[in-house]
Amino acid sequence: MNHQALASFIWSVADLLRGDYKQSEYGRVILPFTVLRRLDCVLAPTKAAVLAEISAKRALGVNPEPFLLRITKTGFYNADPLDLPKLLGDPDHIRANLTRYIEGFSPAVRDIFEQFDFNTQIDRLAKAGLLYQVAERFAGIDLHPAKVDNGAMGLAFEELIRKFAEISNETAGEHFTPREVIRLMVNLLFVEDDEALTKPGIVRTIYDPTAGTGGMLSIAGEYLTEHNPKGHLTMFGQELNPESYAICKADMLIKGQDIANIVPGNTLSEDGHAGRRFDYMLSNPPFGVEWKKVEKQVRAEHEQKGFDGRFGPGLPRVSDGSLLFLMHLLSKMRRWDEGGCRFGIVLNGSPLFTGGAGSGESEIRRYVLENDLVEAIVALPTDMFYNTGISTYVWILSNKKPEPRQGKVQLIDASTLWRKMRKTLGSKRKEMTDEHIAMVTRLFGQFVEAQLATLLDAEGKEIGREIVLDREPEPAAPEGGKVKLTPLSRIFANSDFGYRMIVVDRPLRDEAGKVVLGQRGKAKGRPQPDASLRDIENVPLAEEVEAYFRREVLPHAPDAWIDDEKTRVGYEIPFTRHFYVFEPPRSLAEIDADLEAVTMRIKVMLEGLAA
Repeated sequence: MNHQALASFIWSVADLLRGDYKQSEYGRVILPFTVLRRLDCVLAPTKAAVLAEISAKRALGVNPEPFLLRITKTGFYNADPLDLPKLLGDPDHIRANLTRYIEGFSPAVRDIFEQFDFNTQIDRLAKAGLLYQVAERFAGIDLHPAKVDNGAMGLAFEELIRKFAEISNETAGEHFTPREVIRLMVNLLFVEDDEALTKPGIVRTIYDPTAGTGGMLSIAGEYLTEHNPKGHLTMFGQELNPESYAICKADMLIKGQDIANIVPGNTLSEDGHAGRRFDYMLSNPPFGVEWKKVEKQVRAEHEQKGFDGRFGPGLPRVSDGSLLFLMHLLSKMRRWDEGGCRFGIVLNGSPLFTGGAGSGESEIRRYVLENDLVEAIVALPTDMFYNTGISTYVWILSNKKPEPRQGKVQLIDASTLWRKMRKTLGSKRKEMTDEHIAMVTRLFGQFVEAQLATLLDAEGKEIGREIVLDREPEPAAPEGGKVKLTPLSRIFANSDFGYRMIVVDRPLRDEAGKVVLGQRGKAKGRPQPDASLRDIENVPLAEEVEAYFRREVLPHAPDAWIDDEKTRVGYEIPFTRHFYVFEPPRSLAEIDADLEAVTMRIKVMLEGLAA
């Protein structure tokens, strides 16, 4: 049975729930029952040995747990004599027996069911008279690893998660990142390491501080398995939402991962993996969410630990904590001399340019650019996520840049690479195809500048697209049509995004027009600035301030000067500006001809009506 057939079979349980549960609530029953049946089947072969060991060790007054884990070889066990099929033998007490059976699991597994709030669902199903029927349906599914291996089980579980995310699309964005976005990020993360990842027995670690239901970790694992079946990706994560945490932990358990590596809690206020560093990392943190709840802990770490903590470069404004997650990931990068690290993070447009020179946001950008950590930024199409239609960007950062990339940043505008979805899901109306993902991956992997050539027919209708790499000839225009070229990939030096903010002052004058001079201290005898005439200028780092001042300011204000004490270095990445293409307006003669033609058509129509 393939994973889609298995997921469909499990999904059929929804027919039993219809009427007593809303569609958006199906997952609260089906997901924990799926996990329960899988664990049930995994432990079945060692059940008798476990029960015998418990009896023997308790008779000796010895803690049986380490011995039970040795017997099961799965990292978990169940100490209760019952299992799901046996529960069906006592229909009158199925609620109490099911609760007792779940309590028999080892603590790490019990935690999953507690986070699912499964006892509440057991009570609700019992009151609706559905508990026995649901348990019977699941007891009839054979999910033993000999029938359904970890890979197929993981895919089936992900398929169920996806379905429930789509049904609950009003909250899906909080728990679920679209698969095509994850696939793109995973491709960008691994493409430069393909050769290393295909070595036999390769072992790497990957971490997601906002793990959600574990989709990013799972797809990264699929990628490595596809490229190297003998490789292993050890997964780590942290998740704040209890239900998402339970799903993620269950998914990792089903895939054979160590579930102790998935921890609950707020990543910003309580680092669940303190002291650990990773080979790869992925994250889709909340967009534009304030961090006021954890402000006390974050500010304390910033002020007390500085660069020895996670938030040394600076703090963004409280209204948006996205850059806090970026800095958290920076602190988790495996050192360059230990093999280095690459990570991808999804951010909205704000971290690119919000905050002037000297602000927390600008200082964070300054840190990652001056330390040559940004490899690429990819603009995604709008309307890609379930709970927002805003512009989003994938940042790829690394402390092991290949030599051609050193000192440079690649910007890729993939905002036009999409197709319309057949069915809208919340705010998600667009999706990237495998072809689009491959196109962006290729541009990143080849590290080239490129343009997108759109072929237009005589009526201006798009009839095709081609990628034109740097120094390649553009395609021939269709007969009567034209070719429209727009930048797709551009490469910049890190310093291109930096600037010096200078304060330009002009003298204060009295009513007679005479310059007012200072009377005391350092200002004595010097012209006093007129605050109402003060101006701010941003000078690119590549240009000398004095040369800029002489060229751009003095010809218009000969009495101006620069207040050197207020000069600040800032960084911003004006992504849209770098991909803007000016299109000149049509000539007046063309516009007049169109108006005349429209006027004639209206005149003919009116004459026809009059007749």
